[in-house]
Amino acid sequence: MDNETTVGSVRRAVHDFVDARNWYRFHTPKNLAMSIAIETAELMEHFQWLTTEESIALVENDAARAEIADELADVLIYAFSFANSTGIDISAAVFRKLDRNQTRFPIDIVRGRLHRGDSSQ
Repeated sequence: MDNETTVGSVRRAVHDFVDARNWYRFHTPKNLAMSIAIETAELMEHFQWLTTEESIALVENDAARAEIADELADVLIYAFSFANSTGIDISAAVFRKLDRNQTRFPIDIVRGRLHRGDSSQ
């Protein structure tokens, strides 16, 4: 579905959902930023205390993966709502940040390393 769905169509779907419920008056930047953080914490809860290997195994379990997908969807829905309420162009913001990160994290320095300046990785 990702390959056929545009960012704009997802934004419209989120807008229609929020608008139909007359929630825009509650969808302030502060409230939405807090909601993104809260839902992110709920996503993180699934992985709390797990080893790296256990976290990889968890997402291979169909029931757990469905719950994790729901939490990720909540994060993204609030992120799209945030973009809708603030007028931020998501695609432009992502591409601008990726361009900036090209300079911050040059391939010849960071490739295969956890940290940019850590030569031991």
